[in-house]
Amino acid sequence: MSTIAADQDIAVTADAATDEAETPKRRGLVFWIVRYLPAEIVGTAAMVLAGMTVTIWTDAPALIAIAAVLGESVGFYIVLAITIYAEQAAVSPNWRRAIVRTFLLLIAEFGPAELLDTLLIRPAALMLGVWLLPDPMWGLLAGKVFADVIFYAIAAGAFTITAKTGLRDGRRSREQKP
Repeated sequence: MSTIAADQDIAVTADAATDEAETPKRRGLVFWIVRYLPAEIVGTAAMVLAGMTVTIWTDAPALIAIAAVLGESVGFYIVLAITIYAEQAAVSPNWRRAIVRTFLLLIAEFGPAELLDTLLIRPAALMLGVWLLPDPMWGLLAGKVFADVIFYAIAAGAFTITAKTGLRDGRRSREQKP
């Protein structure tokens, strides 16, 4: 009797494992925090440093916002390029291919979000924050948080698409080889 129960348990476990392997991986909040937090910390520090440095020469909200956007972008993407390269080095045949895949995945994951963010959402949010709040640093941070919510909604969607289509793990390129 116990042998039959054990066989049924094994069958149920095997069926559950097969179902999990066939369904796309659902990513929770911890995944997104681990993925983006290091880049966010470096980007935020670079944003504040660049934005506050510009206040030495001007108090124009638009110029402060532009400097902050540039600083944040540089800091953010340096960390993400390193992160994605580390992922791609594991699934690429050589370092050159890993670099190409890193560049393409950065564009796929962040391209649409970055275009909207850099050209419209973030400058407006930062400028509005600096204009509405008396302290430029708090204005920059408030504008940043608002813009980040929109940016990450778009970027997370793009990441999910690249993962589901096999672009991220090299599955798609392996399937196309004859």
